[in-house]
This record gives sequence, structure tokens and C-alpha cells, in this order.
Amino acid sequence: MKIPQVPQITLADLRQVLVNLLMLSVGGGLCAVAVNGIIIPHEFAAGGITGLAVILQEIFPALDVGLTYLLVNIPLFLAAIMAVGRRFFFYSLVGTAIFSLALALIKVELVVENQILAAIFSGIIIGLGAGITLRSQGSAGGADILSVMLMKRFSIPLGSTLLALNVLVLALTALVFSLDSALYTLIQLYVAAKLVNLVVTGLSQRKAVMIISKHWPEINREILRDLRRGTTVIPARGGYSGSEENMLYAVVNFRDIGPLKRTIRAVDPDAFVVVTDTMEVMNYRIGNQPHW
Repeated sequence: MKIPQVPQITLADLRQVLVNLLMLSVGGGLCAVAVNGIIIPHEFAAGGITGLAVILQEIFPALDVGLTYLLVNIPLFLAAIMAVGRRFFFYSLVGTAIFSLALALIKVELVVENQILAAIFSGIIIGLGAGITLRSQGSAGGADILSVMLMKRFSIPLGSTLLALNVLVLALTALVFSLDSALYTLIQLYVAAKLVNLVVTGLSQRKAVMIISKHWPEINREILRDLRRGTTVIPARGGYSGSEENMLYAVVNFRDIGPLKRTIRAVDPDAFVVVTDTMEVMNYRIGNQPHW
């Protein structure tokens, strides 16, 4: 009988686990500070499941926000383990527990008198917290789980999904609190969604570059040698002149755009260059796919 081998746990694996736990703790702590320090005192509603938990506490004061948040997450976790994977499931389980514990323990009030400034400030804190959490290999549960599933399946940006899911939260906020609270909450949700996209994907954004030049061999050589990025040579034909040309296509990091443009100008100042944003890039070297 063959005895199955136990997978070896390396130092790199342990380091990755500690980094994930640190991100989940920092992200969960920041979100809890925003909820208990600004959102609840100002009668805003946070996004997604957190917002629903805050609204339920307003309707039923005996309910605890952390416990309610934990219970509502159960069906979402069942979907996560099937749609995303076991690693994401377990890290999200830990992230939800950390966030629920932080909601119960972190009781601070950040004094911001102006409602609009409070909405913006809470959106910044929650956006940073949620973004840091999603940079790990898990989430803090709630709407984050659904957002990750939709991003993996349909490439929908995380922030866009979170913003769309909060239509119900805004409607309930207007009914339970006031229309003003709903509008302030909308500001907070918009700011948070932008910060989530920036933290999760903005820092690893890739740019697609198309270059048309008679000196394409020299430009191609400089890109391969100096930037160490792959290129693709695409045969093209001028629409007006009808002449045969070659177009260089490359995908580079955001920080490579400046050096690339300087290289192109040095070789051919008259080169035609188009730089476009990308949503996802699949490749083992330059790819920026989500890591869940």
C-alpha cells in the first residue's frame, strides 16, 4: 500500500500566510474604525452586508452588528467555496471573523462635524480597508465574496459590483434613517468603490501600447533590451497610402510608460503611438489577474 506524501510547507508558504493574515487584520480593522467611528455616529449606512447589519441594528437595537454580519455571510461562503476555491473560502472565513471581532472590539469615534466630509472620510477609510483585504488571498466576506465571483467569471471591476449592490442599502437607509443619510451614504460608497479599484487593480495596472513607425526594428530592439518586455509584430497596411507597414504591440507596466515614450521619441519622433488601459492581462510574467 502506497502511503500518500504530505505536502512540504516551505518558508515562503509561511511568509505568504502571515502576509495574508496581516492584510486581513489591517483591512478589517480599518473598516471597523470607519463603521464604529463615523458611519454609525453620523447615521450613514456602510455598503453591502455591513450596511444591512447597521440598518438592522437601528431597527432592532438588541442586535449586534458583528454577529449579524457573521450570520448573514453563511450562504455567501457556501457559494464561495464552489465558485472561487477552498483557499479563498478559508481566508475569507478568517477575514470575516477578524472583521466581526474588530466591529465588536474597536469602539472609537472620529470627530468630523461636517456630514459631507464625514462621508468622504469614511469612504476613504473603508475603501483602503476593503482594498487591502482584497489584496490578500481572501476577503472580509459579505459583498466582497460576490464581487470576487463576478470578477473571476465576467471581469467586472470589484468597485463597480460593490457600488451596484448598494442600491438596496441606499433605499433602506432612506426609509430607516432619512433621505439625507442615504445621499451621504451614496458619497461614501462612491469614494470607497474608487479606492477599492485603485488599491486592488490600479497599483498593478497594465497598459497596451501600439506603435507604428518605419524604424520599428530599432524600437523593438530597445523595448526587448531595455524594458525587457515582449512585443508582437503585426503586419499592417496604411489606409490612405496603401503601403505595407509593421505595427508593434506590447503590454507594459504603468511605470514603464515614461521610459517607453522616451525611447520611442529618441528613435523616431514621428512615430504613431497609441496607449490604452487594460482590465485584465493573462500571462505568467506580465499578467495582473486576480490571485484568488
